[in-house]
Amino acid sequence: MDLREALMGYIPYNEQEEKDREQILKFLERGDLVYTRESKDVHMTASAWVTNRERSKILMAYHNIYDSWAWLGGHADGEKNLLLVAQKEVMEESGLRSVSPVTEDIFSIEILTVSGHIKNGSYVSSHLHLNITYLLEADEKANLHEKEDENSDVRWFLTEDGINASKEPWMQTWVYRKLAEKMNCYILTEN
Repeated sequence: MDLREALMGYIPYNEQEEKDREQILKFLERGDLVYTRESKDVHMTASAWVTNRERSKILMAYHNIYDSWAWLGGHADGEKNLLLVAQKEVMEESGLRSVSPVTEDIFSIEILTVSGHIKNGSYVSSHLHLNITYLLEADEKANLHEKEDENSDVRWFLTEDGINASKEPWMQTWVYRKLAEKMNCYILTEN
């Protein structure tokens, strides 16, 4: 299923997702360029809300550019399978060797603003990330390590502690709390 079909079938969780879905669908009309950073003003990204098996903890990295604890993810860079992008980015940014989707369906959608910043010695202008989020699961006992050019620490947090560790109020309120609420639908029950 392509992204447009997946978004058309996606049921928005709240007004933010409803409005952002509308805009993402419009931006997808630009064609494949929107999956690359050649589309300087707006491009596709994939993020992951990584949880342990019990859904009691989340994995976060201390992101160098945002100077805050944050979820993991990155640019599509031409790849249209955004679930693969999310999985690849989590493994690259955390050192995990294995991460599995709890569901292959889209977990959440967001349009994220990115302020101008310096990356690899060059200025990157402010732009938008058309972000698709996936719910992934990993072993909280597996070894972790940071990706020095992107983050300075990676660790598991109790969900609320992870949300509160973020220094980005908008992300805490509009994204991370939403993801924590939605994650509750995927809590495993023992028989």
